Amino acid sequence: MTLEEVKKFFANDKYATETTGIEILEAGGGKSKIHLALDERHKNALGFVMGAVYFTMADFAFAVASNSDETNAYHAVTLSSTINMVNSAKSDELFAEALPIKDGHSTCFYQIDIYEIFDDKKRPVATVLTAGYKVGK
Repeated sequence: MTLEEVKKFFANDKYATETTGIEILEAGGGKSKIHLALDERHKNALGFVMGAVYFTMADFAFAVASNSDETNAYHAVTLSSTINMVNSAKSDELFAEALPIKDGHSTCFYQIDIYEIFDDKKRPVATVLTAGYKVGK
């Protein structure tokens, strides 16, 4: 799929694309990169980015990475995820990159790194390990 085809397909994921405002930057080869411009709707009562925002980014990055290859005979859905918050966001933009760790017969495993650019450096915010289950198309 081209990047535009991927964006069109995932526009149906209304929660990620419309409610939170996540944008797909790259997709293909089992990988993805997404972006989120943060605003007040993403913050909790303490003024920090809600953990659900990080999880939504990771889940969506996994979905895009694992489902954007039209040659696959399957779609993948999240089976389980483990998220570790390593820093609270200081900027108003977040990125997430999903990379495959293993692509098995009925499951796949991905690492999703969520980060910001702060002081011109990539600063980690959260890391997620996701196991996916392959379902037929």
